[in-house]
Amino acid sequence: MNIDKKQNGDSLMIALEGRLDTTTAPQLESVLRASIAGIKELEFDFSALEYISSAGLRVLLSAQKVMNKQGSMIIKNASDDIMDVFEITGFTDILNIENAT
Repeated sequence: MNIDKKQNGDSLMIALEGRLDTTTAPQLESVLRASIAGIKELEFDFSALEYISSAGLRVLLSAQKVMNKQGSMIIKNASDDIMDVFEITGFTDILNIENAT
C-alpha cells in the first residue's frame, strides 16, 4: 500500500493506494499516530484504494474517535466495493463519507 500525505496548516490529506489490510494497517496507524496531533481536518482519498479489511476499519475507527475530539474527518472517493464494506459493517453511520463513486 502507498500512503501519500499532504499537510496544509491544520489540515491533513491522506491518499491511500492498494490494499488496507492486516499487513498494511499498522503502517497507516503509524503514519496517523505521528501526524494527527493538532490536526483539525483529516481527509482520506480512497480513489486508488482497492480493498479494506477489518484491520483497516479498526484504524479508521480509531482515527475517527480522535478527530471527534479535535476536529473532523472525511473519506472521499470510495469505490463501490469499499462502500459495500462500509454499508455491511455499519460504518456508513460512523464515518463521514463523501463523493462515493
